[in-house]
Amino acid sequence: MKRVDQVLALLDEAYAVKAWHGPNFKGSIRGVDPETARWRPAPGRHNIWEIVVHAAYWKYAVRRRLSREKRGSFALKGSNWFPRGEGGDAAVWKADLELLDEQHRLLRGQVSLLKDADLVRPLEGKNYGTLWLVEGCAHHDIYHAGQIQLLKRLAHPMPD
Repeated sequence: MKRVDQVLALLDEAYAVKAWHGPNFKGSIRGVDPETARWRPAPGRHNIWEIVVHAAYWKYAVRRRLSREKRGSFALKGSNWFPRGEGGDAAVWKADLELLDEQHRLLRGQVSLLKDADLVRPLEGKNYGTLWLVEGCAHHDIYHAGQIQLLKRLAHPMPD
């Protein structure tokens, strides 16, 4: 198996393919309604909705670094964290979920263009390589999937 294929499998497992560790990112947001997505554990803390758009942004950022695309082409103004939830309805939630899927698809497409040798090369002007960046994006999905699982349980505690 080529190393690029292994990296693609890692990206997929972290995002949407059944994983041994429990829910992946898509599994963690499956069935989440806008009300749950906008719930905050405390003022100033991120909600599930913001985590979803944050993950979409970083998939975009990793793809952009790999393709050397110019900054500023993300679908939303800003970077990293985007205020979400307040006043957002089901149509906006659905659009943000579609943005996440689109960014994953685009990232996956960019990674599929890589050769195994590309994975070990440092990125131009950076002190890290392609493999580190792409694997980090997969780990980012798994990390936030865990946060989302916790936020869902806090938003809807089990009765005693």
